[in-house]
Amino acid sequence: MILAAGCAVGVRAEDVPQPIGQFLSLNSPLDDHALSVVQRVAQDLQQRATEEKRTAILVLEIPQGTTPFPHVQAMTRFLTSNALSSLRTVAWVPDTVTGPNVLVALACRDIVMHPDAQLGDLGRGQTLEPEDQQIIMALAQKRHNPKVSPALVRSMMDPQEELWQARVVNGAGDKGETRAMTAAELETLRQTGVIVDDAKPIKGAGVLGVYGGAQARNWDILVSHLAENRPAVAALYNLPREALRAVSAESVKRKVRLIRVDGVIDSVQESFLERQISRAVNQGADTIIFEIDSPGGLLLASINLAQRIAELDDQKVRAVAWVPKMALSGAAIIALGCDDIYMTPTGKIGDAGPIEMREGGQFERSPEKILSPLRAALKMLAEKKGRPVALCEAMADRQLKVFQATNRDSGRVWYMSEAEIQASAGEWTQGPQVREANGELLLTVEGVRAHEIKLAERPVHDLEELKTRLGLAADMRLMPVGKTWVDVTVFLLNTTGMTVLLIVLGVAFLYLEAHFPTSLFGILSLLCFALFFWSRFLGGTAGGLEIMLFLLGSGCLAMEIFVIPGFGVFGISGILLMVASMIMASQSFGNLEPMEDIYQLTKTLGTFLAAMVAVGITGIVLSRFLPHVPLFDGMVLAPPVAGHSPTEPQLAPQWLPSSSTGYGSDLIGKQGEALSLLRPAGKARIEGRMIDVISNGPFISEGRTIQVTHVNGNRIVVMEV
Repeated sequence: MILAAGCAVGVRAEDVPQPIGQFLSLNSPLDDHALSVVQRVAQDLQQRATEEKRTAILVLEIPQGTTPFPHVQAMTRFLTSNALSSLRTVAWVPDTVTGPNVLVALACRDIVMHPDAQLGDLGRGQTLEPEDQQIIMALAQKRHNPKVSPALVRSMMDPQEELWQARVVNGAGDKGETRAMTAAELETLRQTGVIVDDAKPIKGAGVLGVYGGAQARNWDILVSHLAENRPAVAALYNLPREALRAVSAESVKRKVRLIRVDGVIDSVQESFLERQISRAVNQGADTIIFEIDSPGGLLLASINLAQRIAELDDQKVRAVAWVPKMALSGAAIIALGCDDIYMTPTGKIGDAGPIEMREGGQFERSPEKILSPLRAALKMLAEKKGRPVALCEAMADRQLKVFQATNRDSGRVWYMSEAEIQASAGEWTQGPQVREANGELLLTVEGVRAHEIKLAERPVHDLEELKTRLGLAADMRLMPVGKTWVDVTVFLLNTTGMTVLLIVLGVAFLYLEAHFPTSLFGILSLLCFALFFWSRFLGGTAGGLEIMLFLLGSGCLAMEIFVIPGFGVFGISGILLMVASMIMASQSFGNLEPMEDIYQLTKTLGTFLAAMVAVGITGIVLSRFLPHVPLFDGMVLAPPVAGHSPTEPQLAPQWLPSSSTGYGSDLIGKQGEALSLLRPAGKARIEGRMIDVISNGPFISEGRTIQVTHVNGNRIVVMEV
């Protein structure tokens, strides 16, 4: 029976204290600083192991690249010294490594490789110097790692060296011992009369001594275990999840950023947090702590954030979730995207299922078409971060039952669904059911229980204890990343009140510009609509399509006003395009929650309805009072005076004598002077009266002589004489 690392024969795995461990990511080239970091981490582990009477395991992630031989020699000398007699060193090789860096792996007690990774070729295609070969062979002869033999090391140093595998039988009744040996060693054994069976070539002459993980495991040389990723390595040695927090030899002065995730998670919050993450990464942060205290929000926004956080591992940034109170619904999904989850003993996490409200106010389980993509996202996050998939899925699927399972060979305890256990073909033995995932309620657990079922680390009571657990300096101040003026402005402009105000002001300024062509009101109107779309773009609800539709609608409306007389297809199309673009920019679509898009659309239409009512009231107020305000009294047409026919509008301001305001179709043929640029609308003085006119085509400059060609309702059309 194969037992977990540190277990003795006849002792159950659950009776052995869990080892303490640490992943240490090395960077090439290795130098004195890297050696000092390895020494410090190794000594700290040994001291803790002695105090707690536990096994200590140091996992070194071996880098690609080239290191000067003296630095590699110093590192290997330390790793094979008696100073580390009570520490188990493990070399983790996720990618192909050649050259002198290979010696660091050979100096460890175990080598764990990715199946597709390769290790070897110490001289990078060249035969090493004799003095270097002597040092390397002295390392191999220590047999610090039973899988690394002198013959294997020779084949890595010299491309011309052959490597064979054979079973050596010492006498009658002896089953024999399988060894890796050079061709010369094989011939010597045969000449001495030792029985050698099943001799098979592993490497021929002229072939580089590079061995793949799967190949080496098959030959039972070099490699102790195979693993796909870092969590799999931790599982092989029964290491706690906190050991996965790799320490980098290049990050003694760690740059840590704290980002708060609080309140409801929506599209605006999603965009804000993504900006915060990008700022932290650009500032060189190697660890980001997400302080989560949220009841959740939109599932699509939460999944997007979780996936963004999960990808930080590819940028060598460690993501840590700190849950002092609660991370429910979408907030729980965000926490699952982090590498580590630390909670207070009473903090809560879970309940991430989409809920659908039916008639009568009853909440019901969402249909499978909604639940399926959510479970797929949770499975991806769980597998990437090394958490039980079934427990993560149980946060969204209340009908899923989860059981404690025990590995048949290693005794490792995990949590799996019944389907997963059956699919393992006897590798896992089903145990008791997890009481929080009994097929009735969505999984929700507190900090202590979350640690027991391997969803989170051991609970911490406050931020100071969290700093200690993360290995941060006691005097390090973890100040949350604050909102910039851009963030504050975006949040403010996305509120309902500011949305209504921007629309009302934008239309009002456009109305004033049409009656008082100074360009000032046009600029102000453009500024209002620009602020609207800018805030929506940074808020995550608007993109290039919405902006293009608004510009297209504005162009159509401008064509209707300045080029094509009347009000027809271009005018109606322009207004519809502008309104549609603003509605599309005010909300996100494609949400996972049932009816969420309809709910948001109803809310958006309500906001726009309020804005239109406010626009109507504003128009009435402007038309009613502006004619009586000095400086603006000539901007708005006054209502007709008594005695005039409906087809004969009163165009002159009320401050003119009533005896001079009667006119209508009798203006046809009259001449006057343009008081402003007619582009095509503007002001003109005809027979001593200032009136609103519109050019019949081209623009007319100020001061030009004009003549009325026809009158159509309120429109007095003129041409340049």
